[in-house]
Amino acid sequence: MIPKKIFKYILFAILCIGCKKNLDLAPLDKISDASFWKTSSDFQLAVNDFYNGLQGAHNYTENNSDIAFGSGTDVATGADNRSKSNGSYLPSANSPLWDNSYKYIRATNYMLQKAQTSNLGAEIDRWVGEALFFRAYNYWNLVKSFGGVPKIDKVLDVTSPELYTQKSSQSEIIDFILADLDNAISKLPLQSQLTGDETGRVTKGAALALKARAALYMGTWAKYHAQGDANKYLTSAISAAEAMVTSNEYGLYTGMGADSYKYLFILQGDDSREVILARRYYAIRATHNWTRELWFNYMVPTKTIADLYLATDGLPITQSPLFQGYNTLTSEFQNRDPRMSMTFIVPGSTIFFEGGLMQPTYPGFSGSNATRTGYMIRKFLDETVDATQFRGEYDFKEFRYAEVLLILAEALYEKNNSISDADLNRTINVIRSRVNMPPLTNAHVTTSGLNMLNEIRRERTVELAFEGFRRDDLRRWKTAETVLPQAIRGVKFVGTEYQTKYPNLQVGTDIQVDANGFIIAEPASARSFLPKHYLDPLPLQQIQLSNGTLIQNPGW
Repeated sequence: MIPKKIFKYILFAILCIGCKKNLDLAPLDKISDASFWKTSSDFQLAVNDFYNGLQGAHNYTENNSDIAFGSGTDVATGADNRSKSNGSYLPSANSPLWDNSYKYIRATNYMLQKAQTSNLGAEIDRWVGEALFFRAYNYWNLVKSFGGVPKIDKVLDVTSPELYTQKSSQSEIIDFILADLDNAISKLPLQSQLTGDETGRVTKGAALALKARAALYMGTWAKYHAQGDANKYLTSAISAAEAMVTSNEYGLYTGMGADSYKYLFILQGDDSREVILARRYYAIRATHNWTRELWFNYMVPTKTIADLYLATDGLPITQSPLFQGYNTLTSEFQNRDPRMSMTFIVPGSTIFFEGGLMQPTYPGFSGSNATRTGYMIRKFLDETVDATQFRGEYDFKEFRYAEVLLILAEALYEKNNSISDADLNRTINVIRSRVNMPPLTNAHVTTSGLNMLNEIRRERTVELAFEGFRRDDLRRWKTAETVLPQAIRGVKFVGTEYQTKYPNLQVGTDIQVDANGFIIAEPASARSFLPKHYLDPLPLQQIQLSNGTLIQNPGW
């Protein structure tokens, strides 16, 4: 049973060090390894622990990219996210991502080893499938950060020569991930086959979604970095995404009508048909503080993401006659894709605060609503008293169906250098229809002088904003070297209602602006992206411990 949050049920005693007598006695305070692994339930208990390795809030950070600004610690490198964004970060001694990923990889390897030596056969196939999924998931987190890493598929001890395994290549790790997922898919149940108390467990859909994500990543990396067979991986991404679509197991969340996108990311969207797999939380026993973190501007949007939202006629704001400009606090939000006002706090809109009060909120430059860009995030702000008091209960959606549709659209275009209107209608336009935005068509792109690939990427960035995809996308598209060195900008200040509202802020002293009067939170002179930044540096301590077999990534 997995009710909202998977807890660690069991602690394994694998090694007994320093025992001098009574070696045949079972531990009195632990379940011994010799007495475990006897039933299917034992394997289920073991796999429950792997759910603690889901990334949760770590996935929801965009401060390492160009669409958000803020601080916090990057889980891969241990660096401050701001230094990760501006390119000033250095190799760290240790990496939480590295350590945790290999911890879970060892645990999954151990369980898979025990499964092979058990006589339970098909009775434990499902739990083997879950273990394979989590081994793939943890390798995925490593490979998208570091590229090639050591591939360990067996249980090691302190004398194992494999402790000094060299790095496998990025494509070899991706191939290993895809093979594990194919094996898992054959063993896992469909979402519709879960019983009520199994909601939240890994399914075929979760394995297919991870396969599609990893294959798209490698396919586009191979295409734009000229490293490998792009079409091989793009075909795999298409196949996995198509299997998700044709399964009819999933669909977009529409339970709150026109506001469904807003509510998807908080309690109302939990366990909806759109959610494929989530890091789960539960009242009292397991909660988080994400709503309050965003209240106090842990992460704030930038002008880059604000300008990506189309006008309601489907045109970019640089072309649409509907765009109202920047002169007032709310003008740039008018006649825009509704997802913008469900992702940003529109100045003056009401937000749920402590005591259950809905109060108007004005992002700006003073008080608790002060931000470096003049923008604040609306997405993920829960509307419960518990969330306002450090006890958020909504889940972090690790995989959702809208991403699968975006993967399918992008992979089809990248493989064929074109996409049909029919394919657009069953992917991107399904997503747009939820917020009543005009469909994307080839005719619209042609007559408006747009670029189809750019529009597919725009849709992905807007739909998945602040869910942790942006930096990885820029790196696989090989556009990071152009995008990330640009200044981080915010709202237009000079000559607007903002300047009237904050008359004491002196331009050039209290606040910096560009030639057009837009806030500069970080100038281009303080930002860089070098070729080495396409991969993160391996943790220095791991290199030191490898006896020379682990080679640092290029440039570091």
